[in-house]
Amino acid sequence: MNHIISNGEEGLRPLVREAADVRITNLSRQFSGGPPVLDHLSLTIPAGEFVVLLGRSGSGKSTLLRTLAGLDPVECGEVLRPAAVSVVFQESRLLPWRRVWQNVVLGQKGPAAKQRALSVLAEVGLEHRVEAWPLTLSGGEAQRVALARALVRDPSFLMLDEPFAALDALTRIQMQALVLTLWRKHQCTTLLVTHDVDEALILADRVLVLENGRIKIDLPVPLSRPRRHADPVFEGLRCELLHALGVHDSE
Repeated sequence: MNHIISNGEEGLRPLVREAADVRITNLSRQFSGGPPVLDHLSLTIPAGEFVVLLGRSGSGKSTLLRTLAGLDPVECGEVLRPAAVSVVFQESRLLPWRRVWQNVVLGQKGPAAKQRALSVLAEVGLEHRVEAWPLTLSGGEAQRVALARALVRDPSFLMLDEPFAALDALTRIQMQALVLTLWRKHQCTTLLVTHDVDEALILADRVLVLENGRIKIDLPVPLSRPRRHADPVFEGLRCELLHALGVHDSE
């Protein structure tokens, strides 16, 4: 099923899962008469693609993500996305009074819930922390639980809002590798928001730069994985993205 959000109305239209692209058409959003946060933005993400969204603070990234998640209304334009959507936020947002496995299947009931939690926790390397309390987890472990909670719902569309921003450099590299592994396994369309250009190039099939509510650049990444910073193509793409973000060599 694909979910349609159009001018504040919601509905469902049956489509085969393999054709469950994400499509945004002329999406606009503004607050209290100010300048547009999203300005007639149009975008298609083919099913199964990994797209990374870059942009300076205030460029509209969070508003776009909230709209795609169904948290903000569509007042002008149309959004078509799969009905099965999961979001991983920068904060893990775990309930401290529930054990790890209970956080993973929050809202799900039935005797099979714990088994589903065990299965997906094994995928993220936390089978040894099933009964742990959230306050005993490291930052990286907490984000792994958040990933497990998103994946246990078998999403067709996975969104990640700067999920590694608070992690140390080594843990961040490990989480990037884990996300790629999970993306390959689950084959879900993925949109990651980040401020890290290198992270974007390591993970993405395409990198988008958002500026003033519009897509300034839509850059395919024609590199096989795993990717190396020393690759001259990688460095060329990096320079192109930094330039699009207004960062120049002298800075």
